[in-house]
Amino acid sequence: QVQLVESGGGLVQPGGSLRLSCAASGSIFSINAMGWYRQIPGKERDLVATITDDGSTNYAASVKGRFTISRDNAKNTVYLQMNSLKPDDTAVYYCNADLYTVRFARMNYWGQGTQVTVSS
Repeated sequence: QVQLVESGGGLVQPGGSLRLSCAASGSIFSINAMGWYRQIPGKERDLVATITDDGSTNYAASVKGRFTISRDNAKNTVYLQMNSLKPDDTAVYYCNADLYTVRFARMNYWGQGTQVTVSS
């Protein structure tokens, strides 16, 4: 069994910053890519940023230059540093991991989501 536990969401004013964390635990052999997605009610879940095991990153155009994704492979943890936040960044943010379990099965897991609200 694998769990992804997110933290760091909350309420912030426009122009402010937040840092999200997501720790993966359980029967993990190795993690390929980790990423962050976001969703607002009535909309599809959209990519925010991803990072591979060798550190290659990919960002949605709307967050490039404002958000930074990073990971600590030793801790199986991925971070999302969000700066210059805008009201349009308000959403539930979900962590995702593409990994191999200890049984060498390739699986994809989601966290439970953390709310980010940008408002004055």
